[in-house]
Amino acid sequence: MPRRLRDQPWLTRRAALAGLGSLAGVPYLAMLDADAAPLAYQLVPRKLADGIWMIAGAQEAINSTNGGAIANIIVLDSSEGAIVVDTGPSRRYGEALASLARELTGKDIARVYITHFHPDHVFGNQAFDAAKIAAPQGVIDGLRKLGDDFATAMYHAVGDWMRGTEPVLPTRVVEGGLEEVGDRRLRLLPLAGHTDSDLAIFDERSGLVVAGDLVFLDRAPTTPHAEIGRWRVALATLGGIPHSLLVPGHGPAEPGGRGIEQTRRWLDAIDELIRDAFDKGLSMNEAAALPLPEWTSSIALARYELERSVAHIFPKLEAKELPRLDGKG
Repeated sequence: MPRRLRDQPWLTRRAALAGLGSLAGVPYLAMLDADAAPLAYQLVPRKLADGIWMIAGAQEAINSTNGGAIANIIVLDSSEGAIVVDTGPSRRYGEALASLARELTGKDIARVYITHFHPDHVFGNQAFDAAKIAAPQGVIDGLRKLGDDFATAMYHAVGDWMRGTEPVLPTRVVEGGLEEVGDRRLRLLPLAGHTDSDLAIFDERSGLVVAGDLVFLDRAPTTPHAEIGRWRVALATLGGIPHSLLVPGHGPAEPGGRGIEQTRRWLDAIDELIRDAFDKGLSMNEAAALPLPEWTSSIALARYELERSVAHIFPKLEAKELPRLDGKG
């Protein structure tokens, strides 16, 4: 991480909370927390099918109230043990999730899959045996490259929820194809679009598709690392899989393709809106204030995510379309 970031005063909060999370029985810690209510994630599993549960994420932005618990998490039972898809935003969440997975299945953890490298999906990794955590190589590389910066941002955003949390890399590389975990036959689908490396999972027994953040439903998609063209291809791939139920990264699990279609429609809308604003010479602030299509009025965080997408996409358009003043590009 660049020195100018490490030297910022608020970064010391991350170092302090990470360190305090590994200590016990220190008298001044008791005084520090004496007046503070203990933070605890309330993980409520919803049974989707026999031996499959979803812990729904809040349809919100990451904040200090929800502790970053905004992503959907899946637990599957197998004869070999519990299978967990994504681990949540913090060590504290991961510990609660691991305990819940053992309680639901009556077994230890057999496998953990990570769908992509964004922090609300990966920072519970510490609670699991790294030898059992699997992801595509691109996900591992992305977390290796960005994990420290993500952790810093999460400590800043949610504070004490992150106490003791540090990035942990998956050690099992997902190549794609069929993987059997006990009596579960899982079709692993390395894709891309939401980030440069995304993993979707199809459970052959139940017909369940776990789409990760390639699909959002009733919540506006995030685009900080998106490649919209590749994302459209991934959505077409997911749409071609006959399934009984689809779990998006954010939003309700449903049969059918509503989440796929809504995600595609959102990407088309913001791509057209932002490109048109750029072509007309509007500023980023002007583009972010443009009206969204009426159908997005029921989509959580639509305006918020448009503003963020403008901030992500505008600089890419400028780099691609505008000539350099020094004549070098």
